[in-house]
Amino acid sequence: MSKPTLGNPQNTIEILQKYNFSFQKKFGQNFLIDTHVLDKIIRAANITKEDMVLEIGPGIGTMTQYLAEAAGKVIAVEIDKNLIPILSDTLSEYDNVTIINEDVLKLDIQNLANEENEGKPIKVVANLPYYITTPIIMGLFENHVPVESITVMVQKEVADRMQTGPGSKDYGALSLAVQYYAEPYIVANVPPNCFMPRPKVGSAVIRLTCHEKPPVEVKDERLMFDIIRASFNQRRKTLANGLKNSDRITCSKEAITEAIEQLGRGASVRGEALTLEEFAVLSNELWNSMQSERSESI
Repeated sequence: MSKPTLGNPQNTIEILQKYNFSFQKKFGQNFLIDTHVLDKIIRAANITKEDMVLEIGPGIGTMTQYLAEAAGKVIAVEIDKNLIPILSDTLSEYDNVTIINEDVLKLDIQNLANEENEGKPIKVVANLPYYITTPIIMGLFENHVPVESITVMVQKEVADRMQTGPGSKDYGALSLAVQYYAEPYIVANVPPNCFMPRPKVGSAVIRLTCHEKPPVEVKDERLMFDIIRASFNQRRKTLANGLKNSDRITCSKEAITEAIEQLGRGASVRGEALTLEEFAVLSNELWNSMQSERSESI
């Protein structure tokens, strides 16, 4: 590459000064300034020339340069219009990069994958703005976008939540949702001094390898997630009380008690003790109850 690699502080500062760029707090901008971390991300994402990569929040193009070297095609989606001229400059040598000035949450990624990658699964790589990490990742999963893997920099605490299991204080709805759709693996912990400006929290790179099909079979995916959310909404309550208080779960209190008994867990069990498999069993039991209660009322 004849252009300077941006993954070091000096080159980053030069570009920011050249364009008189100021960081926007509302966009959660923290640019990576550590080449070792960038190398780790690219390796973990296992990118080849066969791949189309979607990068969310490219910033000044630091990681985009690395991605462009490794991938067949890169689509970089940046919300901040002030960064578009910078990206046009830093990525001018790469003819395999497309920059889109758009809010990724409003973008039809399914359509993008169809148009740009013939509907084949894409790889997502990003240094995500921490305030919208969960909506972005869950949006990709819930909309069934064809994604092979998601390798992202997130807040350390969020990475821990994604990969933890039952009984841990970090275990919750996000853990179960991520593990239903993907296999999480923490690649590296990244301290604040690897960014400009420095975030107040530690970060981690996590790779989510998407399942070809979910590890559990459920009759109604939405119902299972309603049950999961209801059971973690009030963590101090028993699972039975959490479900009975939810307006999303329409079956009788007796049916809820009975379904929990089927798990062989006892009446006082809390949601945080249940595995994904147990939530699937519970969801299918309640689905059956709701169907039979509905047919009885007709």
